[in-house]
Amino acid sequence: MELNKYIDHTLLKAESTQEQIEQLLSEAKHYHFASVCVNPVWVRLAADYLKDSDVNVCTVVGFPLGANTTAVKAFEAKEAVSAGADEIDMVINIGLLKSGHFEAVSKDIAEVVAASSGKLVKVIIETCLLTDAEKVKACQLALEAGADFVKTSTGFSTGGATVADVALMRQTVGDKAGVKAAGGARSYTDARAFIEAGATRIGTSAGVAILEGETADDGY
Repeated sequence: MELNKYIDHTLLKAESTQEQIEQLLSEAKHYHFASVCVNPVWVRLAADYLKDSDVNVCTVVGFPLGANTTAVKAFEAKEAVSAGADEIDMVINIGLLKSGHFEAVSKDIAEVVAASSGKLVKVIIETCLLTDAEKVKACQLALEAGADFVKTSTGFSTGGATVADVALMRQTVGDKAGVKAAGGARSYTDARAFIEAGATRIGTSAGVAILEGETADDGY
């Protein structure tokens, strides 16, 4: 197993400096991670740095609350793609989902998919805030809207990925979409557990520690 190709090497903290982002990009290039995941302001820098590498540039939309209007999310996705993003991780409108406004949630996702112009779209459902029934529904809506992946978490709410949630999401989407476990992978053992439960990507700030057989203090 090429574990490095499961990892979205991530730095999304508000206080992240350019020097720290450049360190992330250097690590990603060295270890040949699947992608780097950075805030939109760093997309162009990342795209320029990684243009001759096998590492994709991933960014976030409607992050971290998912409560932006659909038009804002779509604009954000379009601008990110224009700046060089290969992958878009969008947050669903969690409040609308929990209110039962499923058509609006589906439209929200579909418009971001359309604005992403064929780039990979991952839908963050924020599992820690949902019941199991809501997790299943969110995954179904993401599939219906044309998303490529469902993703557990932003890493900025009350909890991150769990093996049980990853397994439920995989059971729901089958082989029709990828599953990204985000938040909670701090070691090689954690990463393997998520993969065995059905994850095809792992979002973590601990990618280097995972590959080096160490345990990180922070796994995003």
